[in-house]
Amino acid sequence: MKGLYCQLSKSNEDLTFVFHDQESLPILSGHDVKLQIKACAFSLVNTKLLTELKLQKEFLPVGREIAGEVLEVGPKVSFFQPGDEVVGILPLDSEESGLCVSLLVHEHHLVNKPEKVSWVDAAGTIRDGLCAYMALHTLSHVGSGTTVLVIEGANPFGTIAIQLAHHRGAKVISTASNLKDKQYLEGLRPTVGIRQPLVARVIDRSEKKANLVDACLEETAGLGVDIVVDCGVQLSGKEDKPDGQQHLSHKHEILSLLAVAGHWVTTEENLQLDPPDSRMLFLKGATISFLNEEVWQMSSAQQGKYLHILKDVMEMLSSGIFRPQLDEPIPLYEATVVMEMVQKNQAKKRQVVQL
Repeated sequence: MKGLYCQLSKSNEDLTFVFHDQESLPILSGHDVKLQIKACAFSLVNTKLLTELKLQKEFLPVGREIAGEVLEVGPKVSFFQPGDEVVGILPLDSEESGLCVSLLVHEHHLVNKPEKVSWVDAAGTIRDGLCAYMALHTLSHVGSGTTVLVIEGANPFGTIAIQLAHHRGAKVISTASNLKDKQYLEGLRPTVGIRQPLVARVIDRSEKKANLVDACLEETAGLGVDIVVDCGVQLSGKEDKPDGQQHLSHKHEILSLLAVAGHWVTTEENLQLDPPDSRMLFLKGATISFLNEEVWQMSSAQQGKYLHILKDVMEMLSSGIFRPQLDEPIPLYEATVVMEMVQKNQAKKRQVVQL
């Protein structure tokens, strides 16, 4: 079975993406569901995590966010039947690439796709929707009257997080790294109800006079932000950061603008806090949580909750609350080039292959 895989170089640094023939699919059994893949979305391959979990191998499958039609089901499958349209995320230890004609998936990794949702939208939203739910519901408690700061919101994950926070009644603030991103965020509107902006204030970090802490305190009457969701954070001075990360917020800025009992949800896996930072958190009674969406795949203890989140994401996509930031569907022959861009964080929008 041919699919898209990545292969590490001898230096274990550079990845090469190739189409590779794996062995034919195993026999359908137990809780297996055989799918005909209709769309597959690309996300970064976390080789460091796979190595730590001892899941590293010569060829790593690429494309885990999938949408497709059920062809056959195993004897123990209770959730689905042939002809159902489903969407899901392949597990970390999957042997098959999602970018193939058909594959076998355990039924507990899939949920039904609403009929009015397209294949491309379903595959392109499932992961970002999961991350947004984790950030605003699992790791913090968004609700009416809360204030949410989404740092660098003009990306696929940030867009979904903004839409979810606004839908739950929160006041949303976001940052932008350039004028184009600022205009995009200011143009976000709900599809139903009053057509007011989703983002109450956009802070353009490319302007030298823009001060994140002052702006957030001004918007909250000096009380601070209840929930902060970042897409990366500066751990040192701006002069030490690569060009693509110059406008990320510094950890001290985030700690300074947090409200009493506030929550900071970070995607920075190497976050380090100095004693003064910890002291500030203690005085505010604030918390830090790490956003790692793969925890659901590493433990089945809360599988039911995981599937419930995926179902909610699809329902919100179907109702128009979620409007993903997707690029035009890409043809199969461009998959290797596009995946290289995704791995290097050069793709601005979510990339999806339609089969």
